[in-house]
Amino acid sequence: MTGATYDALVIGSGPNGLVAANLLADAGWSVLVLEAQPDAGGAVRSSHELADGFVHDTFSAFYPFARASPVMLGLDLERHGLTWSHPPAVQGHPFPDGSWALLHRDRGITADLAERAHPGDGEAWLRLCADWDAIGPALIDALLTPFPPVRGGLGVLTRLRHVGGVDFVRTLLSPALTMLDGRLGGEALRTLVAGNAGHADIPLDAAGSGMLGLLLTMMGQTVGFPAPQGGAGELSTAMVRRLESLGGEVRCDAEVVAVETHRGRATGVRLRSGERYAARRAVVADVGVEALYRHLLDPSDVPARVVRGLDRFEMDPATVKVDWALDGPIPWASAPEHAPGTLHLAASRAEMAGATAQVASGYVPAHPFMLAGQMTTADPTRSPAGTEAVWAYTHVPQQTRGDAAASGPGGTGGTVGGDWGPDDRERFADRMQARFEELAPGFGSLVRARRVLGPRELEQRNANLVGGAVGAGTSQLHQMLLFRPVPGQWGRAETGVAGLYLGSAAAHPGGGVHGAPGSNAARAALAHARVSALTALPRSVGRSVRGTLGRGTAGGGAS
Repeated sequence: MTGATYDALVIGSGPNGLVAANLLADAGWSVLVLEAQPDAGGAVRSSHELADGFVHDTFSAFYPFARASPVMLGLDLERHGLTWSHPPAVQGHPFPDGSWALLHRDRGITADLAERAHPGDGEAWLRLCADWDAIGPALIDALLTPFPPVRGGLGVLTRLRHVGGVDFVRTLLSPALTMLDGRLGGEALRTLVAGNAGHADIPLDAAGSGMLGLLLTMMGQTVGFPAPQGGAGELSTAMVRRLESLGGEVRCDAEVVAVETHRGRATGVRLRSGERYAARRAVVADVGVEALYRHLLDPSDVPARVVRGLDRFEMDPATVKVDWALDGPIPWASAPEHAPGTLHLAASRAEMAGATAQVASGYVPAHPFMLAGQMTTADPTRSPAGTEAVWAYTHVPQQTRGDAAASGPGGTGGTVGGDWGPDDRERFADRMQARFEELAPGFGSLVRARRVLGPRELEQRNANLVGGAVGAGTSQLHQMLLFRPVPGQWGRAETGVAGLYLGSAAAHPGGGVHGAPGSNAARAALAHARVSALTALPRSVGRSVRGTLGRGTAGGGAS
């Protein structure tokens, strides 16, 4: 059965797919988004399945990139029903001795807390914030625009002299474990920055990890780590509303199983139901890189250089996520001065590094480094008064060689085998819960309900989370920038198949709800459409227009 024809078809309704759809609709294109799941949003969704009155985010929860990204800000989603909610403090890291590292949206409060913990660190923090004020916006622009980042790159270069020049570049390239050792004397903020680097899979002692840690920390300092009021799904709902207001459509329960081509050009898609939709101008794929090239395309359509790159494509680690519905606030043994929304749980920087190294070596971590969220603290609508909706996730190996806990240190009472069936999931969730219990005695007695999502459950709910990987491919330097998704594509959205664009986190610049891959794909599609329109003009008119526009029209519209 053949469906309608649209200017553009978008495969997948994650944030990147919805960004691409909105930008194409802004240009006046007819757009249809096709989503395999029963509801839109990809990894930006929420549910009510744990307990009455509780809202839990199934995947992501806090969105600093959405408040810093020019792409997301440009959608003006507040006009379509989105309301942001901020916790009293952005982030917190509790230490075994009862002290806390805290990041507050008011940099003066952050500095005061740091000064009290270690004299001199307050002033040092304010100097670092001033440096970020000078260069941060240009750096974010460079990271989130198509490769090469011409405008953003020039912006960074012109501002470098204001922040210390080569010395600041050296800081950015330093490992997260040591990047601030010469700037700060206390452990608190250095540990917080290292914890932010741990949001990805770059080893904390590797070059590049420091820049990510500083980037996330400074976004927390400047725009916060907000949560959509009412649940993460409200962010996706606002994007769908905006698209529909422009005439775009979203169809769920519509799994695409093939991208159809004719003479080397993408012409449409086929659904599992047998239905077909045609695309006049473009197909944007908000899917994993292997799903696109190994499953949706006929092998004869995939360029040889891409096939070679796929053989070396590296996923990021798997993930285990636990959600709790608590009958009361987390009973911290030592409560923080300001309640944070986001938490990092590890005894020290060294323990963080040890846990990430164990995962990289194929071992389930004995003392997992956990990222966690107090959602009712961030947004009181998430659970009934006096209760707390809490989550935590941690990385585990894609292929397990063993359990670093051996026979269960950390209070688990059993070894995790790594098949991530029900027994493994529950044993490891016990290990994660024990980390809370150490810092908040009585945590377990408050648990009304618990949900454990292992690698398989995460992938079942979102096919882009292959093996439970949340980054759509490693964030290490050998697979970023011009190497993402594979060498030879130069960090561009173009796929080697005319009219087909990769617009997922597998593309440059990678994961995070910033919309950049979707934006890059839409811009590339629009640019190629303009070129096609020019080539269709009479020769004399075409020469005149092309001479006026110059050569910058094609190639993704970098700016």
